[in-house]
Amino acid sequence: MQDSYYPLPGGPVLILDEQTPFPPMQQALTEPNGLIAIGGDLTAQRLLAAYKRGIFPWFSPGEPILWWSPDPRMVLFPAQVTISRSLRKVIQQQLFEIRIDTAFASVIEACANTARPGQDGTWISEEMAQAYSTLHELGYAHSVEAWQNDTLVGGCYGVKIGRMFYGESMFHHVSNASKVAFAHMVQWLNSQQVGMIDCQMHTPLLASFGAYEITRDSFIETMNDLHHTPASTLALP
Repeated sequence: MQDSYYPLPGGPVLILDEQTPFPPMQQALTEPNGLIAIGGDLTAQRLLAAYKRGIFPWFSPGEPILWWSPDPRMVLFPAQVTISRSLRKVIQQQLFEIRIDTAFASVIEACANTARPGQDGTWISEEMAQAYSTLHELGYAHSVEAWQNDTLVGGCYGVKIGRMFYGESMFHHVSNASKVAFAHMVQWLNSQQVGMIDCQMHTPLLASFGAYEITRDSFIETMNDLHHTPASTLALP
């Protein structure tokens, strides 16, 4: 069967059906930056295939599923994380109880429903939330949560494949809650010998933790190395 493409000003984009594999990375558009395919589904098999190729879904309700691999790519190396003096003070105050994977569905729901400056609505639809909850049940998706008085007040989540972590979203209902949760997530991932966190796109918050942009080729090369180097084969410091 011949592949179908959707015409865009930046070039044609492959239309996925249930059997269509992702195209080579060279087919990703430069405008819009990194769009590589349209359609398909959000099954665990499809999502894992995407992440293993450096591709992630991002689309608004009412749109078809859009798949992206931007160039450059924002990344954070856990061993090189930067914690500001002010955030260190907040962490030392122990204002939050940090838990891991105890309220994954609640974290996604909060990420979807928390209003964000400059954003109208959310890209985390019910379909997306269910897809990542399935990945969580399979042991791939994880959440780090900040609690106060047994109330969830901040958190973040993402997908871990081997020694690679793909950050997805975070939220806070109390000042600094998401920052503290993220700092603990990085610490936990470092203990798991995760070598790189995919932050996808540049934000000032991520940059404050030491994240920076690298080329897509460098991202793919490092990602592939981390996928194929089990943590158990590495000597712990």
